[in-house]
Amino acid sequence: MHDAMPAHPVLGVIGRSGSGKTTLLEFVVKELAARGLRVNLVKHSHHDLALEPPQKDSARLRLAGAAEVLVASPYRFAIVHELRGAPEPSLAQQLSRMGPADLTLVEGFKTDPIPKLEVFRPEVGQAPLYPHDPHVIAVASDSPAPADLREGVEWLDLNAREHVLAWLLLQLQNKLEK
Repeated sequence: MHDAMPAHPVLGVIGRSGSGKTTLLEFVVKELAARGLRVNLVKHSHHDLALEPPQKDSARLRLAGAAEVLVASPYRFAIVHELRGAPEPSLAQQLSRMGPADLTLVEGFKTDPIPKLEVFRPEVGQAPLYPHDPHVIAVASDSPAPADLREGVEWLDLNAREHVLAWLLLQLQNKLEK
């Protein structure tokens, strides 16, 4: 697989565990979809994925040695690809497998050089990521912006999700340019 990024906009959503990334993403995806936009999402996990009960035919065939199993129904389909010791595919490789979209949101892959929105809550008790990541273009937080905020980083009120959405829609108009 190649490492070219897709032509459509990609935005990483990063933050520490418990910061509210999934809650914000759920709101944003729902609102964008309601506006007729096609939104894809890549969710990275450091854990093994259990996508099917072990006794189902698809799991049994995958465990028997199939490299990929595509499970299809009238409602959805899923492809389960076994790495079997191969390196984890890059974000670009993962994105190349996905269909076209108006926007692809990526939760995880926080070290990849893509434009990012950080969700930051001081009460989580961990340092923010944006001071050390030049690809963070905005921070959604429930605390005020620090005086030493890097130029070009937008500070958004996490508790005003409509404002975060408005910022994202503006970014989409500008194609998430840095």
